[in-house]
Amino acid sequence: MGTQKRVGESTMPTHGFNRKSSLYRKLAGAALAASLFALPLGANAQAQQAAIFGSLGNFDAANFEGKDAFGFEIQIEGIQVKDLMPSWCGNNFGCPVMVPYATGVYVRYQSPYDPVSGTFTSRTAPHQPNTAFGGTCYFYTPTYSAAGCNHFGVHIAYTAAGSAARTVGYRWMFPDPANPAQLVASATNIFVPNPVYTFVPPAQPALPPVLVAEVVTPEPPPPPPALPPQYGDATWMKVFKTELQREATLDELVATNAIVPQDPAQVETNWVLMQPSPPPDGRHRQRNRHVNQGGVNAGTRAVIRRYETYAYTGAYDPVTHEATCADGTCTAPAPVEVGDMINAQMTAANVGVPGLAVTKAGTGVGNVTSADKVITCGSKCAGNYALGTVVTVTATPASNNAFTGWTGACTGTVATCAITISDAMNVTATFDPIVKPVAGGGGGGGGGAAGTPSYTLSVGRSNPGTVTGTPAGTDRALDCGNACSAKFLQDTIVTLTATPPAGKTFASWGGACSGNAPICSLNIIRDTSVQANFNK
Repeated sequence: MGTQKRVGESTMPTHGFNRKSSLYRKLAGAALAASLFALPLGANAQAQQAAIFGSLGNFDAANFEGKDAFGFEIQIEGIQVKDLMPSWCGNNFGCPVMVPYATGVYVRYQSPYDPVSGTFTSRTAPHQPNTAFGGTCYFYTPTYSAAGCNHFGVHIAYTAAGSAARTVGYRWMFPDPANPAQLVASATNIFVPNPVYTFVPPAQPALPPVLVAEVVTPEPPPPPPALPPQYGDATWMKVFKTELQREATLDELVATNAIVPQDPAQVETNWVLMQPSPPPDGRHRQRNRHVNQGGVNAGTRAVIRRYETYAYTGAYDPVTHEATCADGTCTAPAPVEVGDMINAQMTAANVGVPGLAVTKAGTGVGNVTSADKVITCGSKCAGNYALGTVVTVTATPASNNAFTGWTGACTGTVATCAITISDAMNVTATFDPIVKPVAGGGGGGGGGAAGTPSYTLSVGRSNPGTVTGTPAGTDRALDCGNACSAKFLQDTIVTLTATPPAGKTFASWGGACSGNAPICSLNIIRDTSVQANFNK
């Protein structure tokens, strides 16, 4: 396989467009882009506390470089390789290579290299200007090989998706003229609107928190000596918005999906001119930043936006290269000032209130408390927490009752459980009464002590293997191979041991047991089923 290189890996590239290049090299190259860049928010005292869960990106990129491309590079500042979750791999380049540098990571999709023929074997053909390409950039479409575009995606863990994490470059990759077996990134850095999502407190405490989506253009190139500060090339941008009462996923953020807002009734920003601007000095207008913001409706779990960008074809100031729109404000473009659509990026922020809610089940009595005393269930059965907080909960049965197990964010029968908060999470603790023997009463089921009921423990198996139980049941020994069920007096602690055949391994438990350790202990308080899974 060919390799990649970049001169000066630790040096940030220039992010402006080259005005001497063609319109498409200046503005185009990524279309139907999709990203979900998000900032986790710490806990606060507000009842309306909210957070954004994770950071994913999914986009189609069109190749307007005028020649075959053999890879694609995404440069992300402020993260490490460990912060990246599995990326999109469903294209002819396969899964990307993660290349760290001093302050970030390059995510590089690359073609395999054939040393015999001396060629890269996968490519993205150049796209023809002024032709549509929506829905053609996907591996499963019949015109994919000649579409001139491709589909890529990045997923950043929510614990790393903060203000320091930002995508600063999208670039096609080509053979290095000095070493044709290696790939290097194009000098053209593509501008794609890449919003960073944050929550900020509302103006009034009773209102929901405000979700902010901020887009910032790359910095303009430095001017030649003795010239005034220069603006970069301008782009028109339009924004659509909708909300869902469920989370969005990486594969849903495509232009052909009905959840992506595109209807005129869903326009949030009709037109805004985006232009890389000189540093603020009181003399130059700042057109390099745009913010969309607003409260989130009750029950919303995803806010989805579509950013469309179009080439600016109007006039520029001959000295500073600032766009000089016909309306004087650049808020309502004249028809001659809007060129071809360059890209349409889909973004989503999966939002919610991070925390833990406890439910008690069963016919018995008990309490659940957290080590930090935020939850004392009994009385207070829910609490808000910052993302990533580890909450330790303990189930304590009342007298003559037993704790019989967790479901939800905890599993198993151990009374204490540690939960890492990654969403609005739920856990259920089950308590049941202990029925004591009644002296002189009638015989219990299965011939047990007077007044003490007995219950059946049944074991199922996937693939060959044996499961034995101790102590023996009241009617037989549990030895599954032979006998796969037995009766036990209520509140008998039964230890099950799973033994795989020679050369095989035990996989996991199901039913009333969980985990992959071959030994499981159960408190028998009802008819109970267990599944033992062995590897083939």
